[in-house]
Amino acid sequence: MNQQEEIQGLAVLVRDLRKHKNVTLGELAERIGRSVGFLSQVERGLSRPTVADLTAISEALGVPTTYFYNDSKPRALPWVTRPDERRTLYYAAGVTDVLVSPGMSAGFSMLESILDPGASSGDGHLDDSSEQGGFVLEGELTVWYGDAAEPVILGPRDSFQLPPHAQFRYANLTASQTRVLWVFT
Repeated sequence: MNQQEEIQGLAVLVRDLRKHKNVTLGELAERIGRSVGFLSQVERGLSRPTVADLTAISEALGVPTTYFYNDSKPRALPWVTRPDERRTLYYAAGVTDVLVSPGMSAGFSMLESILDPGASSGDGHLDDSSEQGGFVLEGELTVWYGDAAEPVILGPRDSFQLPPHAQFRYANLTASQTRVLWVFT
């Protein structure tokens, strides 16, 4: 799939899940603190949500964020995934997530997050029900965790682990690309 097809696929997943849960655009907008217009654009594939937006949408609709990575591509080996078989989400603010796990039914899922220079998870803190951690493959990741005034800067081979509902956000504040292997329960 190309990037536009992936964006349209996400739009359909968000819209169909919202409708399945009998939630109006207005109700969802209120729950996540965004405008109806913004959500309408996301559902039509005209705008891309930030990581924080999609996390808030998933929490408001009662599904894990990894729900949006579901893909039905057949694989020769169900326990292996090849680069051309992976689902990719293109977020606003310069973040791209690639599902590297072969499936979503295991106890954990793995993503490769690619952050362009200046990219971020969004202005708000993430509040995901999953336990998660990351391993910085290349570049530099700045993480704001909880109420700490100072962020933590992680470089290649640094890792972190956060409990469910940890309040945090992250960014690549450098002029080079950052890649992180992310693991979710």
